[in-house]
Amino acid sequence: MTALRRWADALASWAIPPEILAAAPESPWVLPRQVFERRADTQIAAPTGATHSAARAALAEPGSVLDVGAAAGATSLPLAGRAPVLELTAVDADEALLAGFATRAAGLGLPATVLCGRWPELADETPVADVVVCGNVVYNVADLAPFVHALTGHARRRVIVEVAAAHPLIELNPLWRRFHGIDRPTGPTAEDFLTTLSELGIEPTAVRWRRHPEAEYATFTELTDITRRRLCLPADAEPEVAAALRALGVDPAMPPDLGSSGRDLVTVSWPGQGI
Repeated sequence: MTALRRWADALASWAIPPEILAAAPESPWVLPRQVFERRADTQIAAPTGATHSAARAALAEPGSVLDVGAAAGATSLPLAGRAPVLELTAVDADEALLAGFATRAAGLGLPATVLCGRWPELADETPVADVVVCGNVVYNVADLAPFVHALTGHARRRVIVEVAAAHPLIELNPLWRRFHGIDRPTGPTAEDFLTTLSELGIEPTAVRWRRHPEAEYATFTELTDITRRRLCLPADAEPEVAAALRALGVDPAMPPDLGSSGRDLVTVSWPGQGI
């Protein structure tokens, strides 16, 4: 079996068992926009991490930036005022997050174009840039080959991809066991992503690092509600979910997003081939 096939199969294994999904009172596929917005604002105020450093290095000379899976802008907008970005294009499938991206970019005085849709479906109408960044998207991509090829073909200088060291949803695995008695998958991982790149003929640079702990929700109650929905549980289970989160060691004063990108990250980069 190829690395690409193993990647796709590992992602498919995260499907929620049909009987649990059918009994869910609300959709478990929650997009916590507030987490992306808080992360973007935090990074804009004080950028940290190897991804930001790699992007700044790739922009030692003035250039354009394409942000694929831009969300609220945590990966690209912190470059404003810190690197000579001549033009910025953002691609994301979430219209509300893109609107926030555009508002933040305008507030930073950064010329930005936003394109709503999925990558690589929008690749043909997206301009080539000097640097392509892609923050915490690949675990949502089953078919990696066209996704990666389109990134490479749109970068003149460098492609920079940030990926969690392990699949973000594994942080919820103890809770699935506690509330449903099932064991959830543990892969794929960043190492698997690197293996797929090698299979595609790409030998990247990889830097492993850890994000500083920060509150990703305004309140512990907010985290509890999102976690309860992700676990396909009814509203009256919220007190038990809160107790389970505390038992996991979650600090109510600094609620993280269990199911987002996590704190252990890998910045993966390679040369572009765009013209």
